[in-house]
Amino acid sequence: MNDMPCSLCIYKSAAEQKLNADEISILENNHAKVRFKAGDIIVKQDCLSANVAYIKSGLVKVHVRGSIRERIVKITKAPTYLCLPSFFGDKTNHFSVTALEETHVCFFDVNVFKDFIYSNGDFAFQIILEMSKNELLNFENCINNSQKQNIGRIADAILFFADKIYNSDTFILPISRQELADLAGITRESASRILTDFHNEKIIDLQNRQLTILNKQLLLEISEKG
Repeated sequence: MNDMPCSLCIYKSAAEQKLNADEISILENNHAKVRFKAGDIIVKQDCLSANVAYIKSGLVKVHVRGSIRERIVKITKAPTYLCLPSFFGDKTNHFSVTALEETHVCFFDVNVFKDFIYSNGDFAFQIILEMSKNELLNFENCINNSQKQNIGRIADAILFFADKIYNSDTFILPISRQELADLAGITRESASRILTDFHNEKIIDLQNRQLTILNKQLLLEISEKG
Protein backbone atom coordinates (compact mmCIF):
# COMPACT_ATOMS: atom_id res chain seq x y z
CA MET A 1 0.00 0.00 0.00
CA ASN A 2 2.79 2.44 0.87
CA ASP A 3 4.39 2.13 -2.61
CA MET A 4 1.26 3.11 -4.53
CA PRO A 5 1.56 6.51 -6.29
CA CYS A 6 -1.09 9.13 -5.56
CA SER A 7 -2.38 8.97 -9.14
CA LEU A 8 -3.30 5.28 -8.74
CA CYS A 9 -4.39 5.34 -5.10
CA ILE A 10 -7.87 3.88 -4.59
CA TYR A 11 -8.16 5.58 -1.19
CA LYS A 12 -8.28 9.16 -2.49
CA SER A 13 -10.55 11.47 -0.52
CA ALA A 14 -13.45 13.24 -2.25
CA ALA A 15 -11.31 16.40 -2.18
CA GLU A 16 -8.29 14.73 -3.76
CA GLN A 17 -10.49 13.39 -6.55
CA LYS A 18 -11.04 17.03 -7.57
CA LEU A 19 -7.32 17.60 -8.23
CA ASN A 20 -6.01 17.64 -11.79
CA ALA A 21 -2.96 15.69 -12.98
CA ASP A 22 -0.52 18.52 -12.22
CA GLU A 23 -1.93 18.97 -8.71
CA ILE A 24 -1.74 15.22 -8.06
CA SER A 25 1.92 15.36 -9.09
CA ILE A 26 2.54 18.19 -6.61
CA LEU A 27 0.80 16.17 -3.92
CA GLU A 28 2.95 13.15 -4.73
CA ASN A 29 6.12 15.17 -4.17
CA ASN A 30 4.97 16.77 -0.93
CA HIS A 31 3.63 14.01 1.26
CA ALA A 32 4.79 11.05 3.32
CA LYS A 33 3.17 7.64 3.81
CA VAL A 34 3.52 6.05 7.24
CA ARG A 35 2.32 2.73 8.66
CA PHE A 36 1.37 2.67 12.34
CA LYS A 37 0.91 -0.37 14.57
CA ALA A 38 -1.84 -0.66 17.17
CA GLY A 39 -0.93 1.59 20.10
CA ASP A 40 1.26 3.95 18.06
CA ILE A 41 0.58 7.67 18.47
CA ILE A 42 -0.23 9.31 15.13
CA VAL A 43 -0.94 12.83 16.37
CA LYS A 44 0.16 14.19 19.77
CA GLN A 45 -1.78 16.76 21.76
CA ASP A 46 -0.19 20.22 22.21
CA CYS A 47 2.33 19.69 19.40
CA LEU A 48 2.47 22.00 16.41
CA SER A 49 0.47 20.81 13.42
CA ALA A 50 2.81 20.97 10.42
CA ASN A 51 0.91 18.48 8.27
CA VAL A 52 -2.58 17.43 7.34
CA ALA A 53 -3.11 13.74 8.10
CA TYR A 54 -5.34 11.47 6.01
CA ILE A 55 -6.11 7.93 7.17
CA LYS A 56 -6.17 5.61 4.16
CA SER A 57 -6.92 2.45 6.13
CA GLY A 58 -7.26 1.43 9.74
CA LEU A 59 -9.00 2.47 12.95
CA VAL A 60 -8.02 5.17 15.45
CA LYS A 61 -9.16 6.79 18.68
CA VAL A 62 -9.19 10.55 19.10
CA HIS A 63 -8.54 11.45 22.74
CA VAL A 64 -7.90 14.50 24.89
CA ARG A 65 -5.82 14.76 28.05
CA GLY A 66 -7.81 16.59 30.72
CA SER A 67 -6.84 17.87 34.15
CA ILE A 68 -7.91 14.61 35.81
CA ARG A 69 -7.78 11.92 33.14
CA GLU A 70 -7.96 11.32 29.42
CA ARG A 71 -11.25 11.35 27.56
CA ILE A 72 -11.90 9.54 24.29
CA VAL A 73 -13.65 11.99 22.00
CA LYS A 74 -14.46 9.51 19.25
CA ILE A 75 -13.46 6.37 17.41
CA THR A 76 -13.06 6.81 13.68
CA LYS A 77 -12.12 4.57 10.78
CA ALA A 78 -10.61 5.23 7.40
CA PRO A 79 -10.92 6.98 5.09
CA THR A 80 -10.93 10.34 6.84
CA TYR A 81 -8.85 13.44 7.48
CA LEU A 82 -7.35 14.33 10.84
CA CYS A 83 -6.14 17.69 12.14
CA LEU A 84 -8.33 19.84 9.88
CA PRO A 85 -9.55 22.03 12.79
CA SER A 86 -5.92 22.54 13.87
CA PHE A 87 -4.95 23.37 10.29
CA PHE A 88 -7.54 26.15 10.10
CA GLY A 89 -7.09 27.20 13.75
CA ASP A 90 -4.03 28.00 15.83
CA LYS A 91 -1.80 25.30 14.25
CA THR A 92 -1.63 23.37 17.53
CA ASN A 93 -3.09 19.89 17.97
CA HIS A 94 -5.80 20.02 20.62
CA PHE A 95 -6.09 16.23 20.76
CA SER A 96 -4.09 13.06 20.31
CA VAL A 97 -4.79 10.28 17.82
CA THR A 98 -3.72 6.69 18.50
CA ALA A 99 -3.96 3.69 16.18
CA LEU A 100 -6.23 0.88 17.41
CA GLU A 101 -5.11 -1.46 14.64
CA GLU A 102 -2.61 -1.31 11.80
CA THR A 103 -3.27 2.06 10.21
CA HIS A 104 -1.86 3.67 7.06
CA VAL A 105 -1.66 7.46 7.02
CA CYS A 106 -0.64 10.05 4.44
CA PHE A 107 0.83 13.28 5.79
CA PHE A 108 0.45 16.22 3.39
CA ASP A 109 2.54 19.37 3.51
CA VAL A 110 0.32 22.02 5.05
CA ASN A 111 1.40 24.74 2.61
CA VAL A 112 0.61 22.60 -0.43
CA PHE A 113 -2.75 21.76 1.07
CA LYS A 114 -3.41 25.46 1.64
CA ASP A 115 -2.47 26.29 -1.96
CA PHE A 116 -5.01 23.76 -3.24
CA ILE A 117 -7.72 25.37 -1.11
CA TYR A 118 -6.91 28.81 -2.55
CA SER A 119 -6.63 27.68 -6.17
CA ASN A 120 -9.15 24.83 -6.51
CA GLY A 121 -12.70 25.65 -5.46
CA ASP A 122 -13.96 22.08 -5.88
CA PHE A 123 -11.19 20.81 -3.59
CA ALA A 124 -11.97 23.50 -1.00
CA PHE A 125 -15.70 22.70 -1.13
CA GLN A 126 -15.07 19.01 -0.39
CA ILE A 127 -12.89 19.96 2.59
CA ILE A 128 -15.71 22.16 3.91
CA LEU A 129 -18.15 19.26 3.50
CA GLU A 130 -15.79 16.96 5.41
CA MET A 131 -15.46 19.42 8.29
CA SER A 132 -19.22 20.06 8.37
CA LYS A 133 -19.98 16.34 8.48
CA ASN A 134 -17.60 15.84 11.40
CA GLU A 135 -18.99 18.87 13.24
CA LEU A 136 -22.57 17.64 12.93
CA LEU A 137 -21.57 14.15 14.06
CA ASN A 138 -19.77 15.54 17.12
CA PHE A 139 -22.81 17.69 17.94
CA GLU A 140 -25.16 14.71 17.63
CA ASN A 141 -22.95 12.57 19.88
CA CYS A 142 -22.76 15.34 22.48
CA ILE A 143 -26.55 15.75 22.58
CA ASN A 144 -27.16 11.99 22.74
CA ASN A 145 -24.74 11.49 25.62
CA SER A 146 -26.08 14.43 27.60
CA GLN A 147 -29.65 13.11 27.40
CA LYS A 148 -29.04 9.41 28.07
CA GLN A 149 -28.43 7.34 31.15
CA ASN A 150 -25.42 5.06 31.45
CA ILE A 151 -27.21 2.00 30.07
CA GLY A 152 -28.23 3.91 26.94
CA ARG A 153 -24.70 5.18 26.40
CA ILE A 154 -23.22 1.67 26.50
CA ALA A 155 -25.95 0.41 24.16
CA ASP A 156 -25.05 3.25 21.78
CA ALA A 157 -21.36 2.35 21.92
CA ILE A 158 -22.03 -1.32 21.13
CA LEU A 159 -24.33 -0.42 18.22
CA PHE A 160 -21.76 2.08 16.95
CA PHE A 161 -19.08 -0.59 16.69
CA ALA A 162 -21.49 -3.08 15.12
CA ASP A 163 -23.10 -0.77 12.56
CA LYS A 164 -20.57 1.98 11.87
CA ILE A 165 -17.19 0.32 12.33
CA TYR A 166 -17.45 -3.42 11.64
CA ASN A 167 -20.80 -3.82 9.84
CA SER A 168 -21.28 -7.00 11.82
CA ASP A 169 -23.06 -8.05 15.01
CA THR A 170 -19.97 -10.05 16.01
CA PHE A 171 -16.68 -8.24 16.48
CA ILE A 172 -13.62 -7.86 18.66
CA LEU A 173 -13.82 -4.76 20.85
CA PRO A 174 -10.77 -2.69 19.85
CA ILE A 175 -10.67 -0.86 23.18
CA SER A 176 -10.48 -1.81 26.85
CA ARG A 177 -13.38 -1.50 29.28
CA GLN A 178 -11.78 1.62 30.71
CA GLU A 179 -11.62 3.13 27.23
CA LEU A 180 -15.22 2.07 26.54
CA ALA A 181 -16.23 3.84 29.74
CA ASP A 182 -14.27 6.94 28.67
CA LEU A 183 -15.99 6.88 25.27
CA ALA A 184 -19.40 6.70 26.95
CA GLY A 185 -18.48 9.28 29.57
CA ILE A 186 -19.10 6.99 32.56
CA THR A 187 -16.98 5.14 35.13
CA ARG A 188 -15.25 1.85 34.41
CA GLU A 189 -17.27 0.18 37.17
CA SER A 190 -20.55 1.28 35.60
CA ALA A 191 -19.47 0.13 32.14
CA SER A 192 -18.37 -3.28 33.43
CA ARG A 193 -21.62 -3.74 35.38
CA ILE A 194 -23.77 -2.88 32.36
CA LEU A 195 -21.81 -5.21 30.08
CA THR A 196 -22.22 -8.02 32.63
CA ASP A 197 -25.96 -7.31 32.88
CA PHE A 198 -26.30 -7.34 29.08
CA HIS A 199 -24.44 -10.66 28.98
CA ASN A 200 -26.53 -12.25 31.75
CA GLU A 201 -29.76 -11.06 30.13
CA LYS A 202 -28.60 -12.55 26.80
CA ILE A 203 -28.67 -9.22 25.03
CA ILE A 204 -25.02 -9.78 24.11
CA ASP A 205 -22.49 -12.56 24.46
CA LEU A 206 -19.14 -11.27 25.69
CA GLN A 207 -16.08 -13.50 25.82
CA ASN A 208 -13.03 -11.44 26.74
CA ARG A 209 -13.15 -8.83 23.96
CA GLN A 210 -15.23 -10.80 21.46
CA LEU A 211 -18.75 -9.41 21.49
CA THR A 212 -21.82 -10.81 19.75
CA ILE A 213 -25.17 -9.03 19.76
CA LEU A 214 -27.85 -11.63 20.53
CA ASN A 215 -30.92 -9.39 20.82
CA LYS A 216 -30.40 -6.37 18.61
CA GLN A 217 -34.00 -5.19 18.79
CA LEU A 218 -33.83 -4.93 22.58
CA LEU A 219 -30.45 -3.20 22.36
CA LEU A 220 -31.95 -0.68 19.93
CA GLU A 221 -34.85 -0.06 22.32
CA ILE A 222 -32.43 0.52 25.20
CA SER A 223 -30.48 2.95 23.03
CA GLU A 224 -33.61 4.81 21.95
CA LYS A 225 -35.11 5.10 25.43
CA GLY A 226 -31.75 5.95 26.96
